[in-house]
Amino acid sequence: MNIANKISTFRILSVPFFIAALVYYTPEREYLRLIALGIFVLGVISDWLDGFIARKAKLQSKAGLILDPLGDKLLLMSAFIFLAPFSNFVVKFPLWVSFIIISRDVIIIIGALVIYMVKQTLDVYPTKWGKLTTLFQMLSVISVLVQYKNAAIIWSLAVIFTVISGVDYVKRGFEILYASDTRRSNS
Repeated sequence: MNIANKISTFRILSVPFFIAALVYYTPEREYLRLIALGIFVLGVISDWLDGFIARKAKLQSKAGLILDPLGDKLLLMSAFIFLAPFSNFVVKFPLWVSFIIISRDVIIIIGALVIYMVKQTLDVYPTKWGKLTTLFQMLSVISVLVQYKNAAIIWSLAVIFTVISGVDYVKRGFEILYASDTRRSNS
């Protein structure tokens, strides 16, 4: 396992600790919010670092194509679930924000499984919309963890990019599936 994949694995293994800090947080246990923030910021840094190392050292691998987005999705989905209305935070995500962001990821995962079942292969590459979405989702989580009173501005942008990237990924998925069907019918 190369260093980039080890960094991605670290991000995946940090998720249960992040969730625990969010679940057990109360205003009397302010240190747990800071621990969650620290874990999340380390996750954001590790996301950038593993990609940078993989590109610069030419360590890109099939495992990395799975581990990196898996680490992102687990960290972000847990944040949008555990920072939702039932949390003990003052500034928290409205249910509709969490629903839109998680729904998009579920749709993308289902689409990827369908493409893999049909084509027996899956090339996972982020788009510019996907990267912008991840950036604004990460900023949204940080804004809630620091209890930024105007966090709604940031999470609104995250929702807009989430919808745009979701539509883009669905469109690309249908193009891949349609190309597959066209080749079969011409054989």
